[in-house]
Amino acid sequence: MITNQPMQRNQTVAAFDFDGTITTSDSLRDFVHYTVGRGRFAVGVVRASPWLVGLLAGVCDRGSAKAHFLAATLGGMTQDDLEAAAQGYAARRLPALIRSEMGMRIREHKRCGHRLVLVSASPALYLKHWAMGAGFDAVLATELEFRDGRFSGHFASPNCWGTEKVRRLQHWFASDPPHVLYAYGDSRGDREMLALADHAWLRGLGAMPLIDTWQRKTSTR
Repeated sequence: MITNQPMQRNQTVAAFDFDGTITTSDSLRDFVHYTVGRGRFAVGVVRASPWLVGLLAGVCDRGSAKAHFLAATLGGMTQDDLEAAAQGYAARRLPALIRSEMGMRIREHKRCGHRLVLVSASPALYLKHWAMGAGFDAVLATELEFRDGRFSGHFASPNCWGTEKVRRLQHWFASDPPHVLYAYGDSRGDREMLALADHAWLRGLGAMPLIDTWQRKTSTR
């Protein structure tokens, strides 16, 4: 069970971005399409187009564009219906998006006794279900707001991207940051998290270091 409990002293942590790092494609769009179907998805894209175009033009921030897209597609749905959709998506569709080499890397860290944390701008709504089965200890992701049992179309937490990833990680660390931090990412939104890490890997910029090499470094630190 994922509890998001704070760090313990002298822990080693592996922090993973999700979309594009662990997956082969964007999971948010796929989840929305899975949940509402092609017709409502298309209508939602049209309704949110001013903000989506604004994002591409650099005049609208990612969080606002994402919130308007989700409000246009999922807004008003009950929490029970969205939770059921999230469980079904995580079990039946999401596994097909997982990169095999990243699944192996996650399992290697787990075998070494490292704590695993998923740090993603995508909704925790469905990520928590996948992460539990994959052995993660915590999910730090964007939270949706529910009012009177329905999705309000707003976020309950800031969009977990860029500096917000670092803020969420440091809050999770509390007063005891990890002895060693490994971080995996694939985009601009991961830059600050990668800069925080002792060992960082950005997709497309070289092979991942061997975990055995990292363990030798850890033992002499």
